[in-house]
Amino acid sequence: MKIALAGAGAFGEKHLDALRLIGGVEVVSIVGRTLEPTRAVAAKYGVGHATTDLAEALALPGLDAVILATPTQLHAKQALQCLKAGKHVQVEIPLCDNLAEGEAVLKAQQETGLVAMVGHTRRFNPSHQYIHKKIEAGEIRVQQMDVQTYFFRRRNINAKGEPRSWTDHLLWHHAAHTVDLFAYQAGPIVQANAIQGPRHPELGIAMDMSIQLRSESGAICTLSLSFNNDGPLGTFFRYICDNGTWIARYDDLVTGRDEAVDVSKVDVSMNGIELQDREFVAAIREGREPNAGVAQVMPCYRVLDGLERQLAAA
Repeated sequence: MKIALAGAGAFGEKHLDALRLIGGVEVVSIVGRTLEPTRAVAAKYGVGHATTDLAEALALPGLDAVILATPTQLHAKQALQCLKAGKHVQVEIPLCDNLAEGEAVLKAQQETGLVAMVGHTRRFNPSHQYIHKKIEAGEIRVQQMDVQTYFFRRRNINAKGEPRSWTDHLLWHHAAHTVDLFAYQAGPIVQANAIQGPRHPELGIAMDMSIQLRSESGAICTLSLSFNNDGPLGTFFRYICDNGTWIARYDDLVTGRDEAVDVSKVDVSMNGIELQDREFVAAIREGREPNAGVAQVMPCYRVLDGLERQLAAA
């Protein structure tokens, strides 16, 4: 299977590392914003083609699929471009930063029948898979999720500490992980509320946000997000269930009493990004809808749209 990767930044390299571990997959092109750094990443991973033009990569003979790890504002437009070119596509989270563009991607996927998947990695982290399997088996029900998404990002930099060409967003990007995961674990969301703190004078975005969710099952979720937190970065999930409590930190899991839980046998890898990419490749090979397919995650973006309108009216 021939795959192109668009977005040669910090997250793009995570996908390149993951794809190396999947049999029968070849990355044939790297697409980046500027040519020399893109060529450097291509050379590092032994990829023979580097370009700043996605259309050029899409025209390569035999190309099957594209993974988009580009700036948020490009995700939906580039996903549409890939689908219209007849290529399967996995787009990193978020699918879009406005609902209309996300709905357009869903429509294109339904019309083409191609695999279109969104990088909702939390569905694939072994820690969250462990909880999901218990829920599916009827062993537990989520009563409450308490989630903290914290960064110290008062300047426009990426996960490698390098300057970004685009501005990140607490609602459309970081909240999307938790909104989707809460519905995945506790059922469809029927109520959502949000408040936000002051906007950054230069970045123009809210630096702190609080979101409350309630699912059809009656479970609730409290999500705190900040770009102002001077401490460990990332997202930490506390699952308070009817039969136990767990805390998930990316691929790792502990009980509510901080006892380690062995999740090494949950899936074939302990790397959520690799498992996400394996699902994308498997769905293409098997001609099926992937976990985190566009249709499955659209309810999340409809909730985010409602929250954005709520915040704008406040």
